[in-house]
Amino acid sequence: MKIRIIGSVAAGTSVAAKARRNNEDADIRIYDRDYDISYSVCGIPYYVGDEVENLETLNPRDPAWFKKRYNVDIQTRHEVIDINHAEKTLTVTNLDTEETFTDTYDILVFATGASPITPNIEGTALEHVFHVRTIQNAGSIGQFIESHKPKTATIIGAGYIGLEMAEQLTHLGIEVTMIQRSNQVMKHLDKDIADLVADTLIEHGVDLKLGQEAVRITEHEVVTSCGETIPSDIVFLAVGVQPNTALAEKIGVKIGDTGAIAVNERMQTNLTDVYAVGDVAESFSVITGKPLYRPLGSTANKMGRIAGDVITGGNSSHRGILGTGIVRVFELAVGQTGMNEQEALSEGYDIETLHNIKPARAAYLGGQEITIKAIADRTTGRLLGVQAVGEEGVDKRIDVFVTAMTFGAKAEDLFHLDLAYAPPFSTTKDPVMYTGMALDNAIKKQNKLLTPKELQQRLSQGEPFQIIDTRARAQYDTSHVLEAVSIPLAELREKAKVLDPKKPTLCYCNSGVTGNAAQNILRNMGFEEVYNLSGGNKNYQKYRK
Repeated sequence: MKIRIIGSVAAGTSVAAKARRNNEDADIRIYDRDYDISYSVCGIPYYVGDEVENLETLNPRDPAWFKKRYNVDIQTRHEVIDINHAEKTLTVTNLDTEETFTDTYDILVFATGASPITPNIEGTALEHVFHVRTIQNAGSIGQFIESHKPKTATIIGAGYIGLEMAEQLTHLGIEVTMIQRSNQVMKHLDKDIADLVADTLIEHGVDLKLGQEAVRITEHEVVTSCGETIPSDIVFLAVGVQPNTALAEKIGVKIGDTGAIAVNERMQTNLTDVYAVGDVAESFSVITGKPLYRPLGSTANKMGRIAGDVITGGNSSHRGILGTGIVRVFELAVGQTGMNEQEALSEGYDIETLHNIKPARAAYLGGQEITIKAIADRTTGRLLGVQAVGEEGVDKRIDVFVTAMTFGAKAEDLFHLDLAYAPPFSTTKDPVMYTGMALDNAIKKQNKLLTPKELQQRLSQGEPFQIIDTRARAQYDTSHVLEAVSIPLAELREKAKVLDPKKPTLCYCNSGVTGNAAQNILRNMGFEEVYNLSGGNKNYQKYRK
């Protein structure tokens, strides 16, 4: 059996490795037009910022190692320029010698990856303008910084790579400007959570320009759609990637709704004996079952292993993804999984939304707060999406949420998880558990939640709310929700007698716990419609900001 793989890095090499583990006799060959076969794209920003000292550590495998370990031939700087699937032949060009030859296959795998998008603006070909995608990019950036000592940098795009580059360039002492076309960073987050990330960028000196586009790059400046001129000694293009599907399309491989190659759960395309894996292929949502494109090395590795197993007679199948991601932005970890509010609403879900602000571990041991935004389906209770921001413990919680969501957990299930507890690591009621408890209470209408956004919308429509600040008077005097009155929790049972039990009532505290206690008191006293402000005054003030 002749297996030919077009492309390497995470997906292509995983296909080859798994196929070889299953079948010692298969003839396996990889063609890659690049210089390198297996490297960490995600590690490049950290090399630029000197957290990674040697570029070679991002590129640990070469063709000789792969040949010795797996008996797989990898031919770099070789580009497949044509395919005849009826005859099962490949036309291959050696990019160094310009020699062209023909190869044959029984099984063909597209692992052609994705390419960085170059925005249609003037000046992207200038020598100080870079993509952040390959080892060659990384080397070129490092050499440019070393030789030119740039003082100013502009990053076009505010996704994962853009944020990582902003952090690392700032660490190098370079003044950073970020330009983002939309009105928020990180498009997969809801804006209220994305704004927390934006605040951190600004606090660290990043000049963040939202709702603008770069229209021209010159040798020393970037000009925006608002007419601003930004001094820029170095420029980075970080507006996203697009799957490399052109070669596959030439032989009739079906392209899915996301623009990537459509595959089934066994990584098979619509053509017999043709597979696709990694950043060139679609995945699908664990929640909706619909196509989903989130190119990540972890998913690419998984797809490659599945295809390699299937090709050699195995029964592996892809179970979908949640679109999980995490990024470090200075001291913050920013994680998300599943759907955000807008995505959930567009899918027709009736959602309940909770903002949960809790310490990652015991506050008396210095535990820092995590802000968790969780979304669940009111009809079924199923958890649909989570976003989390904080200085510690975010990765741990996101991974717990991912695991639960993968197995279809409802909000109520989270409270019953037997999570590891000791004061240096968690709180007695872990933020994950509290999220499940509060969401479940809200879904079952025992303890209704109202987000700051929903509150503002209802107030703007003229609804006559009673808003009660249940904190100490001094906290109320420092900051409070507009139109709120101060009734500390200890005084609520007495003063509730002068309130109207038929009028919509909102209680709140700093982050939600005392507000919930006040909500229970009023409900038990016969108040008909009582809400707790999601995330409390902390979340409200951030929203108002």
